[in-house]
Amino acid sequence: MAIIGKLVKAGIDLTSKFQTEDESPQNAQENQLRELLTQAKNTAFGKYYGFGEILKAEDLISAYRQEVPIFNYDNMHEQWWCRQERLEDITWPGKPDFFARSSGTTGKSSKRIPITKEFLASMRSVGSSMINSLHEFDFPETLFESEVLMLSSSASLEDNEQGFKEGEISGINVSNFPGWFDIFYRPGKEIASISDWDERVEAIAAQAPNWNIGAIAGIPSWVLLMLQRIIARHELTTIHEIWPNFQVYASGGVAFETYREDFEAICKTPVTILDTYLASEGFIAYTGTPDTMAMKLALSHGYFFEFIPFDKRGITDSGELLSDPLVLGIDEVEVGEEYVLLLSSCAGAWRYTIGDVVRFESMEPPQIKITGRTKFFLNVVGSQLSEEKMDKAILELAELYGTTINEYMVGAIKNEHGDYIHQWVLVSDIKSEGLADKLDELLKSANKNYAVARSKALKGISVKVISKDQYTNYLSQTNKKGGQTKTPKVMVAEKMEKLLKIINQP
Repeated sequence: MAIIGKLVKAGIDLTSKFQTEDESPQNAQENQLRELLTQAKNTAFGKYYGFGEILKAEDLISAYRQEVPIFNYDNMHEQWWCRQERLEDITWPGKPDFFARSSGTTGKSSKRIPITKEFLASMRSVGSSMINSLHEFDFPETLFESEVLMLSSSASLEDNEQGFKEGEISGINVSNFPGWFDIFYRPGKEIASISDWDERVEAIAAQAPNWNIGAIAGIPSWVLLMLQRIIARHELTTIHEIWPNFQVYASGGVAFETYREDFEAICKTPVTILDTYLASEGFIAYTGTPDTMAMKLALSHGYFFEFIPFDKRGITDSGELLSDPLVLGIDEVEVGEEYVLLLSSCAGAWRYTIGDVVRFESMEPPQIKITGRTKFFLNVVGSQLSEEKMDKAILELAELYGTTINEYMVGAIKNEHGDYIHQWVLVSDIKSEGLADKLDELLKSANKNYAVARSKALKGISVKVISKDQYTNYLSQTNKKGGQTKTPKVMVAEKMEKLLKIINQP
């Protein structure tokens, strides 16, 4: 493996010298849109919305916005994607071989997103760009001599009666890895195909001493549990006792900060944390610059992006899109501002709202951070709490009590008097006495709108602390355990009441 490591590192260094970014972000995005419209102009969607005529327009982007409406999942699926499960050439040429089931952080059930050959190629292309960016970090050759552990959802896909396979996007990606990936990919397709989460992790833990892991990728909550299980099984103090070359962790799916302290506790040496924006709808961005968690947008990989201001110009007080929101291009956004992301892609998504809110950290190059989801915006009685503000309060609370709080859930429910309160559920070993008052103070100091709401319609908050075992039991009972699963931080009243019922069971 040593000679392979030298060759890989040399190849990355050489590639970086020939990479140029002379094309402006605006030109790159216009070229992507033109290519997408050209490929899809003869589909049912393309004919219905006149892609051929849009391509003739002097201002391509303006014509596209004028002719094609904004879609959410429900109307995209009901009007188009459900037909694409059975028929060819609906929103993209041909018929998809795969549909990705989303992890279900929003909505009543998992979504089903079409996955085309071109889309899989685009994700591999973004992955290659991320690997090439490692040149900027100056990692030692030992990293490239080691193996990569990807903790995905099950690679055992289900056959649909309509002739396609379905599963979560990470499982679809793993199932499509070329054979030569086996040289460095762990745990390997056999273990990755184990459907039961606990069995899969036990198999990983059993094989761990046989691997030389240098990098790990996956959602923080599940990666942390896996590493803790490996440490417990082999009676270790830190994960570096078994994997001394572990140097890189590619996070994604949820914000990493609430997990940082627990990750550092099981590592003997510092690990470089890279963030990734890899959703069922695309590999949208990745960390490509040292000493930041900001992510570089994939502007030339089969995606066209638009941005709706996450304020009164684009959304309602409850976080829903306005009927005619302001829509901006990559050349019109501003650093420090938050936007709802719209995506058009080579999977046949058109002006599609993913549900994520991003903030631009820089424009040269365009780099973003995910600050939350539109549905993780708690504003039932005017509290206007974003996911980022809630994360900040939880981190401060954990620091005050000298502990960690990885997961939390909150929802606006009515108490016995019919008044609204915020019900919080924290996953931690923290003592619950006095927590509600302290969390209330932190939220008031961080957000004036919350303070106003607390003086009016929001009559109080309640905090319940549960153990990690109780949380895992809840996930098992709701079939949300492992893989790419992300628990919604903001719950509607019905889901919060279901959670409370499960965790209160004797």
